[in-house]
Amino acid sequence: MNNASQSRNLLFLAASVAVLAACGAEEISSPGSGGNISITNNTPAPPPPPPPPVSTLVTPAAGCPTIDDSAGLTDLGTISGPTGTYRNCGLPARITRSSKLTRIPGLLYSLPGRVDVGTDLGASGGTGVTLTIDPGVVIFGSTGVSWLAVNRGNRINAVGTATQPIVFTSRDNVLGLVTDDSQGQWGGVVLLGRAPITDCTVAPNAEPGSASCERQTEGATDPAYFGGATPNDNSGTMKYVQIRYSGYVLSGNSELQALTTGGVGSGTVLEYIQSHNSSDDGLEFFGGTHDLKRLVVTGADDDTIDLDTGYRGLIQYAIGVQKTSGNADSMIELDSTNALENNKPRTWMRIANFTFIHRNPATGNGAAMRFRGGADVSMVNSLLVSPMTCLRLDGANMLTTDAAIDKLGPPVFKSVALQCGTTPFSGSSGLTAAQVDAVFNVAGNNNISTFTNSLTGGFINGANETGRTATDPKTIAAGFDTTTYIGAVKDANDTWYAGWTCNSATASFGSTSKSCTSIP
Repeated sequence: MNNASQSRNLLFLAASVAVLAACGAEEISSPGSGGNISITNNTPAPPPPPPPPVSTLVTPAAGCPTIDDSAGLTDLGTISGPTGTYRNCGLPARITRSSKLTRIPGLLYSLPGRVDVGTDLGASGGTGVTLTIDPGVVIFGSTGVSWLAVNRGNRINAVGTATQPIVFTSRDNVLGLVTDDSQGQWGGVVLLGRAPITDCTVAPNAEPGSASCERQTEGATDPAYFGGATPNDNSGTMKYVQIRYSGYVLSGNSELQALTTGGVGSGTVLEYIQSHNSSDDGLEFFGGTHDLKRLVVTGADDDTIDLDTGYRGLIQYAIGVQKTSGNADSMIELDSTNALENNKPRTWMRIANFTFIHRNPATGNGAAMRFRGGADVSMVNSLLVSPMTCLRLDGANMLTTDAAIDKLGPPVFKSVALQCGTTPFSGSSGLTAAQVDAVFNVAGNNNISTFTNSLTGGFINGANETGRTATDPKTIAAGFDTTTYIGAVKDANDTWYAGWTCNSATASFGSTSKSCTSIP
């Protein structure tokens, strides 16, 4: 290369470097772009706002459905509470045709006062009407004197499920005004039948147990008779049913219970029933022959179970838990002492597999269980926990045997465990505590009056319960199920009580059961 060429190349290179040096940091020119490139750091757009929350409150149904009864339902507008707003459909004062209450979202049925299912067909009349209630239906008492009366010869078919129980409750429960101490806000459910009873009051000179022996329902101001001579009478079926906050005083000092039966026969099916916070007894049976299986009573303000005037059915699998407040009395009050206590059929309580938790040390009956009136008793495979006297027997006739008046003999206890206060037994009206002790602690009957419970969850058997020797309940009555354990709940895998019950401060039945203070 000659010197002239080298000089031209060096001159060109120097010029290029000068041009590049003149460019700023943001002014690098891209070949062929004809200009500068600007680099900008953009902020990303914000995400869209979340959708508004979906309301879980109930909205009212458009109207009340048509039922077969000629009077039909009355659209009473809406009623609102913490769970939403519902269409309020009032039942007629008397249901004169077989009718069905269906479950409709956003709809509740109400009892404006006393509601009669059919008319009383007497002790030997024909077959009347049936009120059918579908699973999940909620019925509330609009007033304190609201109650449902299923008259003789008529039937109820209230069959819920373990996940959709039928609920009878109070107006305050719907409004969200109840607490764990609420009670006595409406009447209750009353079944009236034609099975034999004693203590005839409609015709006092009638023969007990006959078709002419009748009684008037406790607390009713208008006739609501029961009794007859049909042991297998059928008042219908109730299964998976809750009855909450009942027991209002209807007249004088007489109150209804959550469930009252009068002369109800063995054709009636009662299973999976919960009574919650009744201001009187959890349930009371006046005579009759019907059975009851799988019972839960929480928070009764008087007795958990009250039986009298010739009741002779079977009760199996029962959980009873008292509140610690209020006037809660005995777990069982059996019969009453009166001039008619030798009437036949004699009251005979036969009960198997109960777990009763008695919490009130000031009970008016002076004991967790009080038996009197010469009533007969058979108890098997059961557990009672009480802070005071467990068993009181009143009257020497509790221990006698007399075939002429259908008296079987002293009470019979087999595989019954008692955890009591310092004085487990008491006697009155001719009986001593020692005599009562001797009746209970019969050698070979597997009873214990110094038991220490190991219950979990309040009522589920633990090691101490499992260790007790059980007796086949069929040795007491063939209609019982055979069980190999004491108490109502065998173990943690035995959950017959779950889902269809409601929970409260008194007792919790697990996560599948909902709160008693809220409606489903």
